[in-house]
Amino acid sequence: MTATTALYRPTGPEELALVEASGWTAWPPRLPEQPIFYAVLNEDYAVRIARDWNVPASGSGYVTRFEVDSEFLARYPVRQAGGRTILELWVPAEELAEFNAHIVGRIEVVRAFHAADTP
Repeated sequence: MTATTALYRPTGPEELALVEASGWTAWPPRLPEQPIFYAVLNEDYAVRIARDWNVPASGSGYVTRFEVDSEFLARYPVRQAGGRTILELWVPAEELAEFNAHIVGRIEVVRAFHAADTP
């Protein structure tokens, strides 16, 4: 049995539709202006981004959860992007297909936020 690490990714509706089109198994290629794919290490941080950034930008924000082979992930250092709980993994865009190949199971939506729900 492969050891896995849970990761989270806040996302908007357009990216989520592409994940759904993959059968919930892969992240879409990055756009030219997106040199990295980032995932975060805790759900609370992902919630803040989905709710506070994705909702204003696109009307909806989602928190996804997925498992990745832990041994493979060791190549990516954990980056502290602010406070001590604001932890991210940065995957260079050119390595995303290989990263996707190491996702174990499916990508799932664990939280959803919509502009209509906000007072």
